Amino acid sequence: MTVPLRRNGNYHLLWGSRALSEVSFNLVMLAFPLLVLASTGSPALAGLVTGANAVGQVVVGVVAGALVDRWNRKTVMLACEAIRAVGLATMVVTLWAGPVPVSLMVVVSVALGACNALYEPAEDASLPQVVPASQLSTAVALVGARGFFGQLAGTALSGILFAIRTLVPFLAGAIAHVLSLLMLLFLRLPPTDRTRAPISGLPTEIWHGIRWVWRERLIRVTALCALGLNLAFFALYIVIIAAMTQRGVSSADTGLMLSILGVGGLLGALAAPWLYRTLSPYVAVIGVFWVFAALVPVLAVSLGNVVTVAALLGAMAFLTPTANTVFTTYQMMRTPDRMRGRLSGVLNLLGGAAVAVGPLLGGLIAESTSATTAIVLCAVGVAALAAFATGSPTMRGFAPALAAAEAQAEQESVTVTTRLENDR
Repeated sequence: MTVPLRRNGNYHLLWGSRALSEVSFNLVMLAFPLLVLASTGSPALAGLVTGANAVGQVVVGVVAGALVDRWNRKTVMLACEAIRAVGLATMVVTLWAGPVPVSLMVVVSVALGACNALYEPAEDASLPQVVPASQLSTAVALVGARGFFGQLAGTALSGILFAIRTLVPFLAGAIAHVLSLLMLLFLRLPPTDRTRAPISGLPTEIWHGIRWVWRERLIRVTALCALGLNLAFFALYIVIIAAMTQRGVSSADTGLMLSILGVGGLLGALAAPWLYRTLSPYVAVIGVFWVFAALVPVLAVSLGNVVTVAALLGAMAFLTPTANTVFTTYQMMRTPDRMRGRLSGVLNLLGGAAVAVGPLLGGLIAESTSATTAIVLCAVGVAALAAFATGSPTMRGFAPALAAAEAQAEQESVTVTTRLENDR
């Protein structure tokens, strides 16, 4: 008999530990640019420090998926939480003693990104191990809610805590990672065979993962579309922070404004299970692109009104969880367990590339032109991406592909359950 998701203790431990990490991530990723802007006044340096996190994710992400498919996934997550706690504790001690050099912020940001690169595929690959196929789409939607909860809580708290004292957001982040580590200690994952292959075979395994993703046409197209949208979004994120700072908006108000992204995403995540069943996969996906394309130009003429900007950001985030549920459910069901770490690693590598380039690009554009012009450039890119996604024959074939993947995953789940019962 299948245990209801609400009574699945392992799922709650996995969900809760990552929720704490998400809160910490958003605390720190807003506190870093605020700290740089307060100490140097340079949007470009703020973008550099923010983008350094993604650089660490990209560099380690090259091998992360293959390593996660080799190593014990729980051990990987525990090690990552420990390293992140130590890194943020270093920031706290340094800030207590005096000003923090930008170079140290870059090093800590890179380390946090490297841990993200390992933690995310380990957690992604663990999710189907603790949730049956019939509950996977709901579990994925709740994972989306978790991310936006982290966005909401982290950004809202970051500005307020930063206003109290600059080291407080980093202290709160370190505590969150310690609590996450303690939760993971109680997580139980089913035993999985791990091949003790020589390290010399790692490049071949990485190549197999990249080749598998590239050959899966639907996964490839959706990943590239998501890459473009993330690039535009993270450029826009830094432009908005810089524009608010230049207009004299306080760090607390900036954090509260950006936290509305989390409100919109959280509401969207709560609606995602219903929208997933109601909308076709194609409509759910292209809807995100067109909502962004329609609302980004409105941001360009609304920068003087914090409330309007906040409302627009919340509206932009609302459909994102449904699209993510469609993407992730298909990817997890289509991918065999032995490849899930590499799948997540490749996708996170692409996402990390966008997060690395986007903030730096946004910071450079914000220094060389007006915020309005920078936002218009983002809008043009998103509109072109929306047009491509709408006309793509691959995207139009999403519904039958998802149905086939769901049927295959359900059959595999039944087979595994039968085998376990026979072994008892």
